[in-house]
Amino acid sequence: MKKLMVVLAVVAALVSSLIGIGSADAAPRVPLGGGSGILVLKGGNTAAACTVTAVGRPASGSHKGELIAVTAGHCGRPGQRVFSERYQQRGQIGTIVYSASDVDVAIIRLDAAKVAPVRTVGGVTIRSIDTRPIAFPTVVCKTGRTTGKTCGVTWFSDNQSHFSQMCVIEGDSGSPVVVGNRLVGMVNAYYFLSCAGPETGTSSKTILNRLARQGYGNFRLA
Repeated sequence: MKKLMVVLAVVAALVSSLIGIGSADAAPRVPLGGGSGILVLKGGNTAAACTVTAVGRPASGSHKGELIAVTAGHCGRPGQRVFSERYQQRGQIGTIVYSASDVDVAIIRLDAAKVAPVRTVGGVTIRSIDTRPIAFPTVVCKTGRTTGKTCGVTWFSDNQSHFSQMCVIEGDSGSPVVVGNRLVGMVNAYYFLSCAGPETGTSSKTILNRLARQGYGNFRLA
């Protein structure tokens, strides 16, 4: 299994500009939703490029009402800073506050003053979250920062993971997996060959259960 994380070289001048933009607060808010590309600063001159699964707010728990984004766990560690890939010049938009390797899920606390949540990115719209397992031959689609929108047949799934024939490549980690406009999971990895697959990812039920355990209960799309 290959983790879908691409490590990019970020020149020192670019990093400085991302951190030190004095007018960031006055800039228009960054549109962000399931399918948006993000950069997670790893330190030095490197960053990980990944994809947002969804943006929303928990309706219960210790973090009730906070604006958060979900992505793949291997995209970063707590404390690492997050930038929009498309709108890098607008500065930091969030911070990773939780990352789990067992279910490969990460939580990003977003700056609500800098982010405008959206439901449609790259031809994929998310209107609801579906926690039911998907089965063969259901067609699932995703939109990712590397390969955009791709679709493929589901081979099988259980209460934690799914396996499909969608094309995914490094950087698509965290991409929302949908059936129609229902979010059923995220992209985490592929086996054997990129775009040949199969692709595998975490189910919505697993994601929501983990969010609830961390104080982000009853997650609702923003």
